[in-house]
Amino acid sequence: MNGPHQLRLDMRLRIASVIAVGALAVAACTGTGASAPPAGPSVVVAYSVLGAVVTDLVGDRADVTVLMGNGVDPHDWSPSAKDIERVMEADVVVANGLGLEEGLEKTLDEAEKAGVAVFHATDHITVRGVGDAEHGGEGEASPGAEASAKPDEHDDEHEGGDPHFWVDPISMQDVVEALAKELAKAGIDVADRGANLETRLTDLDAETRATLADVPEASRKLVTGHESMGYFADRYAFELIGTVIPGLSSQGEVSAGELAALKAEIEEQGVQAIFTEIGTPATVVEAIGRETGAEVVELPSHTLPSDGSYFTFIRQIGTAVADALR
Repeated sequence: MNGPHQLRLDMRLRIASVIAVGALAVAACTGTGASAPPAGPSVVVAYSVLGAVVTDLVGDRADVTVLMGNGVDPHDWSPSAKDIERVMEADVVVANGLGLEEGLEKTLDEAEKAGVAVFHATDHITVRGVGDAEHGGEGEASPGAEASAKPDEHDDEHEGGDPHFWVDPISMQDVVEALAKELAKAGIDVADRGANLETRLTDLDAETRATLADVPEASRKLVTGHESMGYFADRYAFELIGTVIPGLSSQGEVSAGELAALKAEIEEQGVQAIFTEIGTPATVVEAIGRETGAEVVELPSHTLPSDGSYFTFIRQIGTAVADALR
């Protein structure tokens, strides 16, 4: 056996100590060997929201596996031995990039060395740098990480830029266009589905603008759990006032001084709502709400709705923001 398949096998052997032990244990307990590989092409997606879009794009033309369960904090996740095996055996792996899948980065590097096609979504968008939305957007994407302010100590793990692009349907549209071409290289032809999905994403952007249209300019001020809504702010002309957890990761630490500064900013700016997310400490945000008079609103910025649809996901975010800030 020669070429990429041999390279992939060699790499799997180098990392197989964990996987092999797990597989032997399962076989000993159940009397069965490893599960059969998927019948068709295999696409593995790291993150749940991105997985919803990939599933929509691919349809029945490949088997899609999403590694992170819905509602899992991507900043606090690491792969199992089975997850690693799925990545190494995939025809295409779709990752978010920019450090979102912190626990998966080593595996992705090993997979690429072994010849696995790894698609990094954020390689195909206009990347927002840290703090780009601090003074509000004008309905267009930011000029990219290279033009942004320097990351502070909270953002070292995302020093290449903001990974939370999925709250912007137009950035997602860019990803769909590029991914359709990558899938074609693996023999997965989704050109027709990709064109249809891109049109639907354009319509979703227009629908979101209409939902937010009656939010007054003076009320377009966002305070969120961590800095996850920057692309949304840029796209729909909101100002990102501050975050409960400083920086781009929900795993950051909150200091008393930063919280005091945030409360002062909320009061000074007349912020109407604080949007809490996965990883936001409930007791902290509730205390800020009580002390400032701002309403605390849960924002599903990392969690798919019950129907698993990206379109419903964006609609829920737009409606939650509009209802809280009108």
